[in-house]
This record gives sequence, structure tokens and C-alpha cells, in this order.
Amino acid sequence: MTARGNAKPPEPVIPDGAFSFPVETLRETRWFSFLLLDGFTLLAFSSALDPLRIANQLAQAPLYGWHVVSEDGAPVPSSSGLSMQVHGTLADVGDTAHLFVCAGNKGLEAASDQTVAELRRHARFGGTTGGICTGAATLARAGLLKGKRFTLHWENQPGFVEAFPDLTPTRNRFEADGALLTCGGGSAAAEMMISVIAQDYGTEFAILVADMCLNDPDLSGRRDQRSSIATAVDSRNPKLLQVVQGMYKHIENPLTLEELAENAGVSRRQMERLFRKMMGEPPATLYRNIRLERGRALLMETDLSVMEIAIAVGFNSANIFTRHFKARYGETPYGARGRRG
Repeated sequence: MTARGNAKPPEPVIPDGAFSFPVETLRETRWFSFLLLDGFTLLAFSSALDPLRIANQLAQAPLYGWHVVSEDGAPVPSSSGLSMQVHGTLADVGDTAHLFVCAGNKGLEAASDQTVAELRRHARFGGTTGGICTGAATLARAGLLKGKRFTLHWENQPGFVEAFPDLTPTRNRFEADGALLTCGGGSAAAEMMISVIAQDYGTEFAILVADMCLNDPDLSGRRDQRSSIATAVDSRNPKLLQVVQGMYKHIENPLTLEELAENAGVSRRQMERLFRKMMGEPPATLYRNIRLERGRALLMETDLSVMEIAIAVGFNSANIFTRHFKARYGETPYGARGRRG
């Protein structure tokens, strides 16, 4: 990693641990820089950093290095009131480094105009970027999200869309669009980094890293940031909430859309309009995803056969369940069961 400033990059950290998993083919150390902005979310930052540390610990090799910086090199206060020491300033980040912007509730205004200009310059000279929690807001200010698939924390998405009406974040926990990596924060930051580790050193090694994090590995990022029931509650629409509650109550023997609507006292057409407006997807899609999520949990937590699970979540055959499961999670139920070991 090269730096434009005078700060010396830190040495990769390789902690000792009780368990190891040697990597057969070592690559050159892959570096990530993390820019901490005022009020950054400590949980999201540490969740992104620790999978890299665990990968080094398991391999007992410098697979990854990290360089933590602030705008001016001074410690940065997190949203929890604790300040984080850093290695240097933003100017010390190498031209070709992968730079993550870590922010919190101040996402839209956390970075100075000078920092936004520096991020723009970083991209222009070949550097890649990413956003953790609300870091995507700063990337948007720098003009780095046009035509890209990205996300940020659900709490801050409404304000983001107001500020950038031409940009639409997804509701997924994390997104990878080429070199651009973004996540909603929290455990999604760990999932995002574990997906990077999977690309670098294989799924088996990445799942072991996830196990060390006590994290249920989801390498696809396709899970919603919020549960459907939480989104319905937040909408404060009693009809919508009643429909979603009905979906959760009738998983093994699914109701028809007409029955769901009738139970909530609305027409099917009204229900579909309500779902598209409030949930961003038709009720049939949400209902299927709720059932698939339950099926995924049964795969991980029970020894039921795939056929038994398919029936338990309202699918008429294992083939239909498998087709929808793969479309949503990027792997078959058998693959997910095999990873459980």
C-alpha cells in the first residue's frame, strides 16, 4: 500500500488463537482503509474490521491489513460517545487503496466539503470506495453512486432519498457492485466482509470466519435489513399490519391473496397498492419470502428433510421450494444444509 502522506502504514495484525486453519495459497496482503467520520457507528465499524482480524488469526498469516484514518488525524467520537484512535489522516490513504467511509446518524453532513472532494480525487486516481452504515451518503455527495447498486442503514434511507432523488438504495443488508461495497451497518458489515473473504479464499474458509464471529453466514446480501413485520409496524397502517400478521400466522397452509385482503377488510386491489407503496413489493412476493425465510431457519436448526421443510412452509413440492430458495439466496437448500456441516 502506498501513501501520499508521510505516515507509515501499520503492520498487519496476526493474533494468536486456540484454533487455526492454514490457507494453502497465500496472496499479497489485501489492504482496506477506513475513514471514520464524526458520530460513526462503532458496532458497524468493528463488525467490518473483526472478520479481517479473525481471517489473519485463523490463517496465521497477513491475509488482510487495515489502515484507520480520520479527516485530520485526531481521534474520532463515535455515536456511543467513545472516541477511536486512528493511524493517520485521509491524506495518508494510498491512491489505489479500497477506502470505506464509516458514518452514523450524521451521514449526510458528517464529512466536510474538503473530504468529499478528496474522495472524488481518490476515485479519479484509481482508488475504490465503500460505505458502512450511512457512509454511502458521503459517497453520494462525491458523485460516486450514479448508476450503482448500493445500500445504507434503513433508518436513514428516507432522508437520503429526499436529498438524492435520483439515487435509490436497496433494502438489502449489503451490496457489492463491482468494487463498490456498501452495507446497512451492524452485523451486515460483518456479512459484507465475510463475502469478500469468500471471494479471496473460498467459501469454506469464509464460513469458518463467520463461525468465529458467531454469525449466521449469508454471503448473498439478499436478506432485507428489516423484518417485514417491523416495516409494517413502522408504516402505522393497521390494514397493512393485519395482512403481514396473517402471512406469519399462515405459513404451512398459506392463505390466498383474496383471503388475506378479506381478513384485513380491504380489496385485493387496495392491498396490492398498499404493499407497493409501503413495502416496495407486491404481497405475493413478500409472502413467499416470509415462507422462504422460515424454511431457511428450519434448514439450519433442524434435521428435517428438504421435502418436509418445503411442506412445512407451504410449498407443494421440494422442486418448487428449491427453485425459489435458490433464486432468493443464491444456493439450493441442499447447499445451505451442507454448509451447516
